[in-house]
Amino acid sequence: MTTQQHTTRAVITVAGDMDLQTHPQLAQAASLIPAHCTTLEIDLSGVSFMDSSGLNLLLLLRRRLQARGGRLTVTGLRHQPKHLLALTGTHDLLTAGTTGRHRPQAARPTRRPHG
Repeated sequence: MTTQQHTTRAVITVAGDMDLQTHPQLAQAASLIPAHCTTLEIDLSGVSFMDSSGLNLLLLLRRRLQARGGRLTVTGLRHQPKHLLALTGTHDLLTAGTTGRHRPQAARPTRRPHG
């Protein structure tokens, strides 16, 4: 795991599994991010497996950042973690481009021609 700090943004790059055994390391790294960093990006391009404890940690970090006016974005999702976020309905909450201040509009059903 590596951490980079910029003026108002920090990036934590995670490698390996993100599960009950390893998520405390990410929690520790995130707790060391200074308060002036209002955006936290978590790069999961090195993570091939994430369980519910990893997902719960991401949601907890998101809530903490939002409480102080910041945001969390998750990038580099590989197949299994991306599938987990899709199954749980959390993909749009955690992926880049979503501020968490608004929800995307629901997709409109496609009309099919009769006949």
